[in-house]
Amino acid sequence: MAAYFTNFRKLKCSTEPSPHCTKMKVKILQWHAVASWTWDAQDETCGICRMAFDGCCPDCKFPGDDCPLIWGSCNHAFHLHCILKWVNSQTSTPLCPMCRREWQFKG
Repeated sequence: MAAYFTNFRKLKCSTEPSPHCTKMKVKILQWHAVASWTWDAQDETCGICRMAFDGCCPDCKFPGDDCPLIWGSCNHAFHLHCILKWVNSQTSTPLCPMCRREWQFKG
C-alpha cells in the first residue's frame, strides 16, 4: 500500500504543483557552445534563372567574381546578369521579379 501512495504522489507532483513536490535544481558551472546559426536565406537559387547561387548564371561559363550576387532593397538576391536583363526588359518602372516591389539595388 505504501508503494501505491508513493507512486500516486509522484503522479500528482507531475501534474499539480504542491509543497510536497521537490524540484530538481541544476546549476550550470560552465557553458561551451557547440553549434552556430545563420539567418535563413530565402532561397539558394536565383529567382530568375533558377540556377544555384554557388554556381553561375546561364550567361557565364564559370562561377566566381564575374557572376556576383546582387541584392535588392527588398532583400531578394539574383545573379548580376539575370537582374540586369530583367531590369532592361521592363518597359516601365522595374519591379522585383519575386515580390513585385519597385526594384532598387541595395547599397
